[in-house]
Amino acid sequence: MKPIQVGLLGCGTVGAGVAKLLIESRDRIAARLGTPLNLKTVADVDTTTDRGVRFPDGVFINDAWQVVADPDVDIVVEMIGGLGIARDLILKAFENGKHVVTANKALLATHGNQLRRIAAEKGVDLAFEAAVGGCMPVIKSIRESLVGNRILAMTGILNGTCNYILSKITAEGVAYETALAEAQANGYAEADPTLDVEGIDTAHKLAMLTALAYGMEINLDDIYVEGISRITPMDIDFARQFGYTIKLLAIGKDRGDAIEARVHPTMIPNDHPLSHVRGTLNAVSISADAVDEMMLIGHGAGKMPTASAVVGDLVDLARNLIMGAACRVPILSYQPDQIRPIPVLAMDELISHYYIRFSALDRPGVLSRISGILGELGISIASVHQKGRTSAGPVPVVMLTHEAREAAVKTALARIEELDIISEAPVLIRIEDENGIE
Repeated sequence: MKPIQVGLLGCGTVGAGVAKLLIESRDRIAARLGTPLNLKTVADVDTTTDRGVRFPDGVFINDAWQVVADPDVDIVVEMIGGLGIARDLILKAFENGKHVVTANKALLATHGNQLRRIAAEKGVDLAFEAAVGGCMPVIKSIRESLVGNRILAMTGILNGTCNYILSKITAEGVAYETALAEAQANGYAEADPTLDVEGIDTAHKLAMLTALAYGMEINLDDIYVEGISRITPMDIDFARQFGYTIKLLAIGKDRGDAIEARVHPTMIPNDHPLSHVRGTLNAVSISADAVDEMMLIGHGAGKMPTASAVVGDLVDLARNLIMGAACRVPILSYQPDQIRPIPVLAMDELISHYYIRFSALDRPGVLSRISGILGELGISIASVHQKGRTSAGPVPVVMLTHEAREAAVKTALARIEELDIISEAPVLIRIEDENGIE
């Protein structure tokens, strides 16, 4: 049987991992596929740095356009990243009738609707398992395994950098800045960690998951995004006292005529499986009508875990080619004519439980002034914790609320912050607790 020819664009960390798997596991892949999956060409601007992979003569070149123009290449793997040339090369590959595998979450979240439409017009496939959750098969699970289910909710830890930092603060009580510096020293965080710690990377992934789960267009712009930079050891300690763990979560929920799609630090009960996902691991919990609850866990980034997901996509597309069945599985799970705009619930309309920490002067009547404003806006307090003064200055006052509307909570906090007894902006963390707060 004729080998399937692969062209690889970009040979950085993950690209080198893909090349390594294709070359070193060639026989194993062929035994499962039924024909060789041949790495025909690898293109990168740097062809001199040792990638730890021995390429056959003539495979490693510096011209990516040559790869997408090569009539012998069946599948193109885009590992360049970013929103510029990667998009142009993918579009050219589509134009030339080539199927594409990518892990480029930012590109898919930003231009995925266009790429999906063009791929469908050209009759080619676009696969992107590695773009969400690394080696976790969350895309395949939603797109294929759960097609008979109405997906009610998805809750995920989708950024290893943030999970490492929060795990470090939780375990050792160090400051956010210290945990971030250690993550950078260990290679878990970039020199500029903004995309990770401000929740943007997680939002890219959630935009794709909600599209797959609910038959909606990819909608990054309307996802609420909040990062972890304001989380302190004090908040984590209070969370522990109340029976919660703080995680940066991606949350998608079916609300019937709208979809919740939000990314923010969240308190979850200590007995929830996600609370035990530590370090750089990723995990997604899915609630659906037929399967009830299921959870996937694995390395969300890294050279070989991500490469594993890319090669899995390659084999899927190669099997389609062998059977002459391109576009067998819709790119966004739903048939193209079934994908429609679905509104994302405005954050002000969210109903949730809340943890609120005030930094207040230790004076008589402080609690009554704060609770009075909350009461005026219909916010019921479930519990209050006030630490005694250990030094001159403000003391933390922590409240957990019953269910309240986000808009009311924000209005209340804005009014409370203006009081002469409050020394700094209140800290708000949303709580996901199916059992409610007693």
